[in-house]
Amino acid sequence: MSQDFLVELGTEELPPKALKTLANAFKEGIEQGLKAADLEFASIKALAAPRRLAVIVTDLADTTPKKESLMFGPPAKIAFDAEGKPTKAAEAFAQKNGLSLDQLTTQNDGKVEKLAFTQVSGGEPTTDLLADLVSKSLAALPIPKRMRWGATRTEFVRPAHWLVMLFGKEVVSGQVLGLNAGNLTRGHRFHCNRTLEITEPNQYVSTLLQDGFVQVDFEQRQAEIRKQVEAEAEKIGGIAVIEDDLLDEVTALVEWPVALTGRFDEAFLEVPAEALISSMSEHQKYFHVVDSNGKLLPNFITVANIVSQNPDAVIDGNERVIRPRLADAAFFFETDKKHTLDEYRDRLKTIVFQAKLGTLFEKTERVAGLASAIASKLGYDSAKAARAGELCKSDLASEMVLEFDKMQGIAGRYYALNQQEDGEVAEALAEQYLPKFAGDKLPTTNIGTVLALADRLDTLAGIFGIGEQPTGSKDPFALRRASLAVLRLLIENKLDLDLNELLGLAIAQYSQLPKAEGLQATVVNYMIERLKAWYEDANISAEIFQSVNAKGLSTPTDIDARIAAVAEFTKLEAATALAAANKRVSNILAKNDTEIVPMKTDFLVEDAEIALANALADITRETGPLFAEQQYTQALTALAALRVPVDRFFDEVMVMAEDDNLRSNRMALLQSLRDLFLQVADISYLVPAK
Repeated sequence: MSQDFLVELGTEELPPKALKTLANAFKEGIEQGLKAADLEFASIKALAAPRRLAVIVTDLADTTPKKESLMFGPPAKIAFDAEGKPTKAAEAFAQKNGLSLDQLTTQNDGKVEKLAFTQVSGGEPTTDLLADLVSKSLAALPIPKRMRWGATRTEFVRPAHWLVMLFGKEVVSGQVLGLNAGNLTRGHRFHCNRTLEITEPNQYVSTLLQDGFVQVDFEQRQAEIRKQVEAEAEKIGGIAVIEDDLLDEVTALVEWPVALTGRFDEAFLEVPAEALISSMSEHQKYFHVVDSNGKLLPNFITVANIVSQNPDAVIDGNERVIRPRLADAAFFFETDKKHTLDEYRDRLKTIVFQAKLGTLFEKTERVAGLASAIASKLGYDSAKAARAGELCKSDLASEMVLEFDKMQGIAGRYYALNQQEDGEVAEALAEQYLPKFAGDKLPTTNIGTVLALADRLDTLAGIFGIGEQPTGSKDPFALRRASLAVLRLLIENKLDLDLNELLGLAIAQYSQLPKAEGLQATVVNYMIERLKAWYEDANISAEIFQSVNAKGLSTPTDIDARIAAVAEFTKLEAATALAAANKRVSNILAKNDTEIVPMKTDFLVEDAEIALANALADITRETGPLFAEQQYTQALTALAALRVPVDRFFDEVMVMAEDDNLRSNRMALLQSLRDLFLQVADISYLVPAK
């Protein structure tokens, strides 16, 4: 038999930014608990609203499955004496397991006859397990800081007020967070400020929706909000910009969404759009609206948690709230424009970047020098790069960024354009922070790319140089993110720059670093490890990465090209055999303790070794130009033709011949084979470890 199961925990308003995570974690905890108890069910779904976390499990088995296990005791020769009577060993085994002697049998455990009995487990009523399972799931939720309420020592993210637990139509007996389970939930604070009876789990969502003015299904509520917001924007001829994070947060703030459109003074459009959007989305949780060209319109869309009889009053209230915030942004913008970025840069002399690495002003000095050097290597305008480096942190001292931290870089671009700086320099000030996260866009300008590289390389060199590299899960300076950003900037822009050289330039900008010894190699190795993780995320096997990493390379674009080539090579029919052959060659050469001299054709006596030598000569000529042009995929494809002569060589030729000349010559032949493949990677790593 099976029944649906519902659990709902009613609370004070839950943290909106955490609600989705809490709901999913609650569901996963219950799911894991059910599976651990071997309880079968058809489906499980998380439900969540500002004042409740809920989970519905459909077709949950009403008992745990019964299992029979054969339990063995002492060997029969010890359990019975010569007359066949039970010994004390048999009596002790029976007593230990609460059995009488006549309940024991003898069974063969695969080796000898032993005392045994069949133990039956399982069959516990599901309802006996649910309260404890729910309690453990709630205790395991990712809550950084729990709170207490009332006179109890119960702790949760917010005070808990009611608990619903139903298995079919029956209330599950139990207590969670000090609350006794029942079948009474609560509706909307204003539209239905009373209790509602839930008769069975499959009535839960519809009862709250129809009678309680609560849309408890997070996904459905989110879809409804999106639909309403888009419809409101369409009414005014605009397009609503709905960012996922803001949509999640708004969905977590309302139980009964009602979208309303407000307006602000068009004069505020003179302020950078990013500042206005920040004011609306971060502080007020409004969605902004743009026209068909992406230009900000003087409107916003708010989502109320109530159906008002006077929606105009609600809109007016929101307009009154947003007006002073936009006025603040306008004031900061106009005030900041009265100063130059050079003046703001001078203020950086009193702002510490890192205690052991000096001020932000000193960082801009280093970044400017490094950006100029990188630009020169790439053939870009080094003077523009240096200027961008000098100004890159100036806006951190502006009023705008002090109020709206997400405006860093963006404000710098506006202020640079205001003082007639070069357009590419201005754009670089905004692009220096790209990419901000995995999958984020990259800078579009050359100077922006160079500045983004220089800023991160300076941080990596400096932080490692004072011995503050990440350990375990701690990365306070976001060096992992900085490393991945550098790698993406180089690889995706196809910038043929060596990490060793770049780190050397970055380290040279510092007058001294306490941990300078071996610093360059340490940072490069750290970054290559991040590259390994990057490829793992792209489903590139560790063996493919290791085959290339064995070369000890430090130019990311070259590494990437080789990894792509090896990945394609592994798809060829000949790949497995050639990888195994390279592994065999590597092992043979590793055991050789004599100097390998150049191969001589006079000592090629077997047909198979002559054929391999000729094939190597032909393919060496063919692949030479390909290696020179770094066309590794084509080169490895050509090398796949060596499979037949290589297989034949190992089938027909004795490498370790008694004749010294023959043995030495065959070693040289194998060395030539290995060197040819090593021009791309050490494909012997493709052979799975045994």
